[in-house]
Amino acid sequence: MGKIGFIGLGIMGKPMSRNLLKAGYEVVVYNRSPKSIEELVDAGAEAGASPKNVAERCDIIITMLPNSPQVQEVILGANGVIEGVRPGAIVIDMSSIAPIVSREIAKSLTDKLVRFLDAPVSGGQPKAIEGSLSIMVGGNQADFEECYPIFQAMGSSVLLCGDVGAGNITKLANQIIVAINISAVSEALMLASKAGVNPETVYKAIRGGLAGSTVMDAKAPLMIERKFDPGFRIGLHIKDLNNVLETGHEIGAPLPLTASVMEMMQVLKAQGLEQEDHGALIQYYEKLAQSKLAGDC
Repeated sequence: MGKIGFIGLGIMGKPMSRNLLKAGYEVVVYNRSPKSIEELVDAGAEAGASPKNVAERCDIIITMLPNSPQVQEVILGANGVIEGVRPGAIVIDMSSIAPIVSREIAKSLTDKLVRFLDAPVSGGQPKAIEGSLSIMVGGNQADFEECYPIFQAMGSSVLLCGDVGAGNITKLANQIIVAINISAVSEALMLASKAGVNPETVYKAIRGGLAGSTVMDAKAPLMIERKFDPGFRIGLHIKDLNNVLETGHEIGAPLPLTASVMEMMQVLKAQGLEQEDHGALIQYYEKLAQSKLAGDC
């Protein structure tokens, strides 16, 4: 296998590309911010001059970008991947975007005899650093198998979910459950706090039962300690829930709980908190209850 291109060195892309280097792959990186490129070059990567330039030099090109418009621009736009990619190459978009956009990009690349996988991830920055992300893939079985060792360098759970777009459908389902779970944990801990029971004790008491979850274990301690550094930003979860709601509307799948949590997050965004971790949703409940979670116990 030749070089791997990695475009998008943000909060997730930077540690993911580092793990590819640690696994022994030759990696060519590109990012709008030169500082991020320099950091990866210091770690052993090669610098790319543009998405087109990265594609010209690599057999596999990975993108990890904020949302659908950025992915479309980087892959299909001027000086983009599509202008430099060779027939037979594989483009893997690991961003979380609208499934319909994944399918549109796949169609454009297929016309140039280029293969495509959508492979969004779950686990946030901590799992990206550890190389233990959950990776949900959509695309051709043979292409998936060819890229499986690459996915293993970045994740501990890698599953082919169906054809192109299925990865992002699975990620949308994931984001629904995470958002509603964070809301439920916030609501429950706020109830305990207002009732005069230590929320940390409540968390410890219930985490081993049916109410326990990975989300609770990841977010409840941070809520109690009031640590809201991302993690996974509220603004990014809003982006994902917007894709959830748009997709639900397109296919006729009602999403009433998702819509409710979306509005909670929109309140926090209006308060200037969109850069905080999505565990900061507890602050929405604190405002409703006019009480700080850790302050009453």
